[in-house]
Amino acid sequence: MKHNNQVFDNVLDLVGKTPLIRLNKIASKFKGDFFAKVEAFNPGHSSKDRVALYIIEQAEKRGILKPGDTIIETTSGNTGFSIAMVSIIKGYNCVLAVSSKSSADKIDMLKTMGAKVYVCPAHVSADDPRSYYQVAKRLHDEIKGSIYINQYFNELNVDAHYKSTGPEIWEQTRGKITHLVACSGTGGTISGTARYLKEQNPNIKIIGVDAFGSVIKKYHETKEFDEKEIYPYRIEGLGKNLIPSATDFDVIDEFVKVTDEESAHTARLIAKTEGLFVGYTSGAAMQAVVQLDAQGEFSKNDIVVVMFPDHGSRYMSKIYSDKWMNEQGFFDSVHEASAKTIQYIK
Repeated sequence: MKHNNQVFDNVLDLVGKTPLIRLNKIASKFKGDFFAKVEAFNPGHSSKDRVALYIIEQAEKRGILKPGDTIIETTSGNTGFSIAMVSIIKGYNCVLAVSSKSSADKIDMLKTMGAKVYVCPAHVSADDPRSYYQVAKRLHDEIKGSIYINQYFNELNVDAHYKSTGPEIWEQTRGKITHLVACSGTGGTISGTARYLKEQNPNIKIIGVDAFGSVIKKYHETKEFDEKEIYPYRIEGLGKNLIPSATDFDVIDEFVKVTDEESAHTARLIAKTEGLFVGYTSGAAMQAVVQLDAQGEFSKNDIVVVMFPDHGSRYMSKIYSDKWMNEQGFFDSVHEASAKTIQYIK
């Protein structure tokens, strides 16, 4: 129960109602007005708070979750943090199967939030017994009184955004939104948000962002799962090596692919131009906007909303580390290490 605008019963009352913030400098030369839906304003610093809270409360309503039960999930980090946070408040155990691609920061945060964490190799097929999908299924079979969230194949993942993110964006733009640009991992955010927005105005263009090394874009265009598309890439929470049923491909108009390197630099640029410290997928979404503008996608009267899914603090050992960026070969004469802007006084 909310007492007033500033006093809340617990941290879960703060989930949702995130701000829409105008992008002033980074989009200054683009046609149209550009706004970021900044999901880092959720208490768990990502859009996954919405999904975790909604799915867990639905499970409670159906009587399949009781105090002391265990919640199991596969995660690249953000969903796990959100589930761990909700579990603390509601009194559940939390067990997470995490991709080894997740940053050390994310894994440490999950442990700090009381979760038991299993780190699984990232670059194995989805049906490999070591994959985080299969490890989560095995744990669910072994642990009595457990539920497996299974966000990639859970329609409630979509519903969470249909009931919250979509209506918020519609209201915040006063129904004037013309484009939504969002990364697609599980597909829950883009599918649920798009489903709601398309019901209000079918002409709103929904643009998904995919990674090179992922099968999503080609599947959307051909309905064929092409294993040849799969190869390792660095962005977490974007793209897939399987087809998540939580992705509603019918409400997405097109997909744009972005590179690891450009997405990393664009995330850094968002921080330096807008003062918004956001994650790797936010950089990917903004990089897609850069590419779309170069292709002449937007016109001066367009209202473009870009989903920024999480906070930059989750990537301190990755895209915000000069050492990591250098190890990936991401620095060149155009993109120099930020260390050069630091002067050490001896």
